[in-house]
Amino acid sequence: MVSRDHPLSLRKQCELLQLSRSRLYYRPVGESAENLRFMEIIDKQFLETPWYGSRQMARFMKRNNHRCGRHRVRRLMRLMRLVPIYQEPNTSKKHPQHRIWPYLLRNMVIDRPNQVWCADITYIPMRRGFLYLVAIMDWYSRKVLSWRLSNSMDANFCVEALKEAITKYGTPEIFNSDQGSQFTSGAWIDVLTDAKIKISMDGKGAWRDNRMIERLWRSLKYECVYLNAFETGSEMRTGIGKWQTYYNSERPHSTHGILTPNEAYESKTEPMRMAA
Repeated sequence: MVSRDHPLSLRKQCELLQLSRSRLYYRPVGESAENLRFMEIIDKQFLETPWYGSRQMARFMKRNNHRCGRHRVRRLMRLMRLVPIYQEPNTSKKHPQHRIWPYLLRNMVIDRPNQVWCADITYIPMRRGFLYLVAIMDWYSRKVLSWRLSNSMDANFCVEALKEAITKYGTPEIFNSDQGSQFTSGAWIDVLTDAKIKISMDGKGAWRDNRMIERLWRSLKYECVYLNAFETGSEMRTGIGKWQTYYNSERPHSTHGILTPNEAYESKTEPMRMAA
């Protein structure tokens, strides 16, 4: 537990506990209780119908007697980063001054761990607020390599997760993401280029690839987040951590039959290490 009376500085205590100061001083995001309730309803419906834009979602809300018009629906969907799949290929907002990198995965067969990694960000509701979650995933095995929570959409928490994944698992040949500003930021790109990792970004005709990691979000929300209604950021961090351990080590992934993501990852990386 972090203490102001401890002889170590607050910053040092946070470093030892692997917490950022922004998480230590977390305050619920300033939306009304009504908006937070609407956001959870919209998020659950979007998991079922990811092609819903603000117009269709507003109709859904009206049919279910929720007083939430289209303008409010549109603002809340933007806040949650919910973009209907037919509208545009990217699931996050571009930065107009950031370079967009080409898509490298077209017609590529991905058949081994650490060939391609990917990342995405999602909105995670709390009882009185919400946080954002980023995950780094190995494309082949579907193993979650690292993740971070944040109360803001800056690039720092994404860069922290990326650095942790590289420290633990080495480097992939290619890293694929959408064109969101967090993934085109200088801090993110510098980590990839310094590690000599090829950069790939979803473009027109390739947006469906990112649906793979979005299936992770669906499972996480229905199996963990919505069942618990976490009160605080620390509770959420503990709960998501337990679920991610279960997902990686106990939950067989349909892509690999009866193998868990950990088993699928290790089944091919171990022979590769021995051959090296």
